[in-house]
Amino acid sequence: MLVAQLGVENNLGKARPSPDINWNKIDTILLDMDGTLLDLNFDLHFWMEYLPLVYANKHNISHQQSKDKIYPILKAEQGSLHWYCLDYWQKIFKLDIAKLKEDVAHLIQIHPFVIEFLDQAKQHNKRIYLVTNAHRKTLQLKMRVTNLEAYFDGIISSHDYNIAKEAQGFWQQLEQALNLDKQKSIFFDDSVSVLNAAKQFGIGTVVAISKPSSKIETKPITGFINIETFKSALPLKPYL
Repeated sequence: MLVAQLGVENNLGKARPSPDINWNKIDTILLDMDGTLLDLNFDLHFWMEYLPLVYANKHNISHQQSKDKIYPILKAEQGSLHWYCLDYWQKIFKLDIAKLKEDVAHLIQIHPFVIEFLDQAKQHNKRIYLVTNAHRKTLQLKMRVTNLEAYFDGIISSHDYNIAKEAQGFWQQLEQALNLDKQKSIFFDDSVSVLNAAKQFGIGTVVAISKPSSKIETKPITGFINIETFKSALPLKPYL
C-alpha cells in the first residue's frame, strides 16, 4: 500500500491497545505481504522515487516533473486491481516494470520478528496463507529474495480472483477456496480499506500493522488491534 504522498487514506487516531490474541481459537492465519511481512520502504521507493526517475530520464524531463505526471495517474487507480497490476503499468508507462523492480531488489526486507512468528505458527500447526494484492511477477521476485514461500500453505493473489482485497467478492472467493472458518481466522494487513473489508466480511480477528515502513512513523489505525511488529503477536500459545 502506498501512503501519504499519493493520497492513500490515513485513518489515524487513538488505536486500541494490542491485547493478547487467543490463539487457541484460531486455526488459520491470513497474512498480507507488503507493509505487513515486508518493509513497505521498497514499494514506496520504487513507485515514488525510482519509477519517476526512470521515466524522467526516458522523456528528458526533471524528476519532479515526472512525479507530477505519474502520481495522479497512479492515484486514479487506487484500490482497483489495476493499482496492483504490473502489466497494466507497463502498458501505461511503456516501461518494463518487473525488470525495474529487480534494479532495487536490495531494498526488499523482512520486517522484524516475522520469521519468529512464522516459525511459531508452523510449530503450532496453524494454516498459514499469504493473501496479497501483489501481482504474481512481484510475488516471484519477493519470494526469491526473502525465501518465505516455504512457510505458506498457499499463496493467493487478488489477480487470481480478478478482484482486489478491498472488495467483498475477493473474500467470498477466498472463503470458498480455503474452506475458511471466518471466526477461527486471523488477518494481518496495513491497508485501512482492506482491513475494513475483512472486518465487514466477518473475519474473526483483524489486526492492523501500524508501522508498515521502517522509514515512516507509526500510524495507529482506529477500530482494530494494532501492532508495530509481530513481536506483539507472540507467543502463539493458547490461554490457560
